[in-house]
Amino acid sequence: MTPARALALGAGVVLVWSEWQHLCWSRSAVGAAAGPREAVVVLGFRNRGARANLVNRWRVRAALRSIDPGRDSFVVFSGGPVGSEVAEARIMAAYAAEIGYVGPVVLEETSRTTWENVSHVVPLVEDVDTIKIVSQPSHALKARVYLRRQRPDLADRLAPARDHVLGEWLPAKPVLAVHGLLSLRSLRRTGD
Repeated sequence: MTPARALALGAGVVLVWSEWQHLCWSRSAVGAAAGPREAVVVLGFRNRGARANLVNRWRVRAALRSIDPGRDSFVVFSGGPVGSEVAEARIMAAYAAEIGYVGPVVLEETSRTTWENVSHVVPLVEDVDTIKIVSQPSHALKARVYLRRQRPDLADRLAPARDHVLGEWLPAKPVLAVHGLLSLRSLRRTGD
């Protein structure tokens, strides 16, 4: 095998592995959610400035494609003013409106960490039948684990969001997969 073929094969293996890893994270720690009411919870990402950055724009689009048109749904944007004076939740809601979303929105504008995202959102979603958490797949899994720790009675209401799409973010997926593995490993090690 030539060095070029070996390199191409290695790159292909890494891409397939990272794609599979993201798919697994996207489908992990979910319950048997069913019923007419759903909440789609979008976790914010540090945003410097008043306009949605690339990551927050992607998270909003992933949330909107996660809405089940057959259910009574609303979107919860969660995130305080971490990277700027404007809350991430407000920035994401503005972007959702900009791209045409006119459905119901709830803002949670005080959280500064993933743990706080979950604890501050729970009172807003505890009465729905289905809860979908949207973020990068390993981060969404971390939030689902936090929800299970904080409110185990809501665990069966968790459903997968459409935060994984085959080929989306493909060049970045290997790096995101390694970052996700490290983040989830520290979650298991510290219990946080």
